[in-house]
Amino acid sequence: MSAGHSVHTDDSTLSRLDQRLFKLESGLNLVAGIVILMLMMLAVIQIFGRKIFNIPVPGFIDWVEQAMAVFAFLGISYCQRIGGHIRMDILVGRFRGRMLWLSEFVSTIVMMLLSTALTYGSWLHFRRAWDLGDSSIDIALPIWPAKLMVPVALALLTLRFILQAWGYLRAIKNNDIHPVAVPMIEDAATIAANEAMSVTMSDGESAR
Repeated sequence: MSAGHSVHTDDSTLSRLDQRLFKLESGLNLVAGIVILMLMMLAVIQIFGRKIFNIPVPGFIDWVEQAMAVFAFLGISYCQRIGGHIRMDILVGRFRGRMLWLSEFVSTIVMMLLSTALTYGSWLHFRRAWDLGDSSIDIALPIWPAKLMVPVALALLTLRFILQAWGYLRAIKNNDIHPVAVPMIEDAATIAANEAMSVTMSDGESAR
């Protein structure tokens, strides 16, 4: 299931590193959003150009393929930081204290190892495209920039997993109730309250 999350902060080194990395993740997530907007505008131009003027955008499919790698991967670490990925917490949600942090630590380590392997593999794919000079079929766009986005995003995700593993390890040691630099799972009542508050604040700002 998908749940709401919050991330606690303090004055520790871990929290400062987490917040600095989050700024980078937020910036890359913004870039991904801008790419999606530009792709939508390009699609509109493609439709009107083809239907009205019979002049389609040259290499439209090639541009879409390049853009997909950007918005599909650049926001992945941001989503991990805020706990936005879909997860099954039927069992884990019943844990409390050190047992909860231990289970989260183990799963984070497993995902970190998997992300590291994927980073290495995607880097090899990028190097292959760079060395061979691979290009798209229609207008011969170089493929390596899109392939480079994948290992960059996965390397950032691996770094995020390292910080979160550090946070869970510290929580296990100190038996923290609210550990820093990790997404806290919120129950249904808290999620509903937060959503109601956001709607109320939006209505209040609109009234002004």
